[in-house]
Amino acid sequence: MLQILVVDDEIGIRELLSEILGDEGYQVRLAENAAAARAFRGQTRPDLVLLDIWMPDTDGITLLREWASAGLLTMPVVMMSGHGTIDTAVEATRLGAYDFLEKPIALQKLLATVGRALKHGGEQMQAALSLASLGRAPLVVELKQRLERVINLRAPLLLAGEPGCGIELAARFLHRRNTPWVAPENHSVLAESPLDLINQARDGTLFLREVADLSKVEQKGLLLATSKLERYNVRLVSGASRELAELVAHGAFDNRLYSVLAAIAIRVPSLREHREDVPDIANLMLSRLVEARETPPRQFTTAALNALRNHDWPGNLAQLESVVRSLGLTCASEQISLEEVTRVLPQGGAAARVGNDLPLDLTLRDARDAFERVYFDYHIAREGGNISRVADTVGLERTHLYRKLKQLGIRLARKNDE
Repeated sequence: MLQILVVDDEIGIRELLSEILGDEGYQVRLAENAAAARAFRGQTRPDLVLLDIWMPDTDGITLLREWASAGLLTMPVVMMSGHGTIDTAVEATRLGAYDFLEKPIALQKLLATVGRALKHGGEQMQAALSLASLGRAPLVVELKQRLERVINLRAPLLLAGEPGCGIELAARFLHRRNTPWVAPENHSVLAESPLDLINQARDGTLFLREVADLSKVEQKGLLLATSKLERYNVRLVSGASRELAELVAHGAFDNRLYSVLAAIAIRVPSLREHREDVPDIANLMLSRLVEARETPPRQFTTAALNALRNHDWPGNLAQLESVVRSLGLTCASEQISLEEVTRVLPQGGAAARVGNDLPLDLTLRDARDAFERVYFDYHIAREGGNISRVADTVGLERTHLYRKLKQLGIRLARKNDE
C-alpha cells in the first residue's frame, strides 16, 4: 500500500486529507510540524509528502531544502499553502518540489496531483545527486551563485570541468521543471538529424555531455542546430572536460561553433578542490544505495570517512560513487572501516580486485549481477565516465554496453557525466 505523509500544523487540514486519501486506498501518516516530519523521514521513506509551507517551527521551504541537501528528497513532495506566491512556488520547484497546491484544495485537483506525483515517485527514487547535495564548501557555494545569475537566460552555456566532477548536476540545476530535458547518449544523432533534437527539446533544455568528443560532422550538425535555438526556445547546455580553445587552435574544433557554445562559460570544480564535502557526499551516496535496497544497511566509521576525504579522486564523483558502491556490496559488516576503504581505494591495482571479495551466499545470477555492477562501475570511474573509452577497454560494442548497463540498473544519463 502506498504511503503518504501529510505535514500541516492545522489539525482540521490533516484530518480532512487523511480521510480523503484513506478512502482512496492510501496509507496516510500525519505530522503536525516540521520536527515531526523530520523525525518520520529519518526512519522511513514515504511514497509522497504533502507539505504545508507555513508552519510555526520551521517553514516548509526550509524543510524541503534540508531534505534536498541531505539527499533525502527521494520521494515527490507537493507543497501546500493558503497564501502562497508565485516566487514561493518557483523556489519550491527549483529545490525539488514536484508541484504546488493552493488551499482550499479542490478534491479533484488533489487526487489528480497525488496520482501524477506517485507515478513520478518511482523514477525519483532512482534520481541522481542534485547540486544541492554537492556540498557547502566556498567553491560549491560560488558555483551555485554563478548558476543562479544565468538561470533565467536562454543563451547557450558551456560547463567546463574534469570528467565526473558534476557537470550534469549543474546542468540539471538550470533546467526548468516540467519542461523537456533532452540529453542524447549518442552524439551521432547530431550528424544524422540535429533538428530532431531541437524539436524534442522545444521550450526546454538540450544537454550535451562532452562536446570535446564531437566529430567534424557532428560539430557541423550542432552548428546548424544552434541556429534554431531561439526559434524553438531551447536552452543549450554543453559540457567539456577538455579545453575547447586548444582544440580550436589545433584545428580539431570548429571556431564558429566554439564562439556559440562558449558565449557563457562556468567552471565546475573537481572533487579534490572541495574535499571537505566528501564525507557528506559519501554518506549520501551510501544512504541512497541502502534506501533503494541495492546494498545491505551500512555505515561509515569516522576513520573511513577521513580516508575518503583525503583521497585525490581523479575520477571525481563518478569514482567516489563507484568506491561507495563497491564498499556497500563487499563489506563484511554493517560498519565500513578504514581497512575496508583502504582495500577498495585504487592503490596498486586494489580496485581491480574488489569483484573477488563479493559475498558468496547469493544465487549464481545475483552474484554475477553484483560482480558486473562492481566491474562496470570500476571501469566507468577509471575512464571518467567516458563510455566510448569504457567500451574499448571492456571489449564491448557501445550499443551492447549501453544495453548491459541498463539491464544492471546503472543509469549513466543521471549518475555520471559522460
